[in-house]
Amino acid sequence: MAKLPPQAEMLRPDEPERPAGEERAGAFSEAAPDAADRYIPGVKKVLLTGVFWRILAIEAILLIGSLAARAWLQESSGWDLFWYAMRIILLVAVIILFMWLTLSAFLRKKIIRPLEAIALANRRLQSNDPSGREVSLPADVPREIREIASSRQGMLAAITRIAEQRLRLVEFIKKTFGRYLSDKVVEEILSSPQGASLGGRRQQVTVLMSDLRGFTTLAASRDPEEMVTLLNQYLARMSGIIITHDGVIDEFIGDAILAVFGAPEPRRDDALRAVACAVEMQVALAALNRDLGEALEMGVAVNSGQVLLGNIGSEVRMKYGVVGDPVNLASRLESTTVGGQVIIGQTTYEMVKEMVTTTPAQTHLMKGFKQPLVGHPVLAVGPPYDLRLPASEALEEMTPMELPLSAWLVSGKEVMAGKLSGTSLALGDGILEVSLPEKLAPGSDLKLNLELCVDAHCFGDIYAKVLDVREHPQGHTLLLRLTGLSDADRRMLRRWREQAG
Repeated sequence: MAKLPPQAEMLRPDEPERPAGEERAGAFSEAAPDAADRYIPGVKKVLLTGVFWRILAIEAILLIGSLAARAWLQESSGWDLFWYAMRIILLVAVIILFMWLTLSAFLRKKIIRPLEAIALANRRLQSNDPSGREVSLPADVPREIREIASSRQGMLAAITRIAEQRLRLVEFIKKTFGRYLSDKVVEEILSSPQGASLGGRRQQVTVLMSDLRGFTTLAASRDPEEMVTLLNQYLARMSGIIITHDGVIDEFIGDAILAVFGAPEPRRDDALRAVACAVEMQVALAALNRDLGEALEMGVAVNSGQVLLGNIGSEVRMKYGVVGDPVNLASRLESTTVGGQVIIGQTTYEMVKEMVTTTPAQTHLMKGFKQPLVGHPVLAVGPPYDLRLPASEALEEMTPMELPLSAWLVSGKEVMAGKLSGTSLALGDGILEVSLPEKLAPGSDLKLNLELCVDAHCFGDIYAKVLDVREHPQGHTLLLRLTGLSDADRRMLRRWREQAG
């Protein structure tokens, strides 16, 4: 049998394919195969090996046929047949070598290298190499291979177009629904096939609840469009602060805000960030009042605990939110606050007490709760935030002022009988220090009446909440937060402070 030509020896079926990088220089190079494809032959080996074995089979058939015909028809001797066979083998070997060299070069140029170029471009695409988008083929490549490359380009263009449309749609969804849900929540819903399914998980979070004081009364005396503009400015300022502190705004309830810290994923400093956020919201509201010439006041409560977090509702309508006692406790705590105050629950206090400054704890007996509700009024938050509540600054800037007054205890919406006569001792920005003969518990609501008429101005009813009580031999000193008074009364008190200062 004729000796295999060098090209055929390199492509024996029992020999592994040539490693990447050993291919001779040419128009295209073969990329290294993946581990899963290492033992799968490429188009080069399949074509050349197939051609080689078929030519070899033809040689064998011709040789055996020629020998059989000569032996049968001419009755030649064994030596004649041997030398005849050698001549045939030599001739066929020359023909095979010629055909192998010419056919191998032809297949490489017309079929193998174009297909390798397409395969290499596909591998580059898999590794995110942008050079794999285009395939350069010679002009004389067969029509079918050129159609493969053209179809590939068309499919890539369609895939790219669809991918860009999908990205634009996702960005539109994030941008649109991010106004109704937190960006983090939208990301969680879109990133998981189960993201929009009903259900949730129990998780430790910190809840922040804020509410404007006297906004309903203020709205009754203002133009509706003006009030909507004012409310939107307030909510925009507060929302920006919550998002800056990585909080998730659960919902707006009129002028109230419910935010969650620790959703969708909890962090170690959720409680501290929530308290810092609450204090910064009060600082920002004071700045907003100065910018707009308003006198908005807000109470904020923060509470921590285990809640049910996730999609709540029905298949018809659902919302991403939190449910549980910590939310209810935050709402109840917020109802005990006065404007400018931040109160944190006992659980939150235990988590942040080393980093915040508070006044003595307040206890409140609330309907539906067996145990008294404990709240810790916050004055300041330490590093890394270093924030101080504006109300604490107001305490330091109080102006001594003695004014006769009358007070009545308020329970719910009812003004109780029993007039208390007292005297104011000092006046601050929304803060009043008074002396009363009777001790009242912190958190008590009062109706005050300054029985004065000055410059044709007579004071109306003023409402306040007891912040702190101090005893002395002559009676009790109460620190009150003014929660409800007319703009005219507020301007008059401010003018008296300026004149006294």
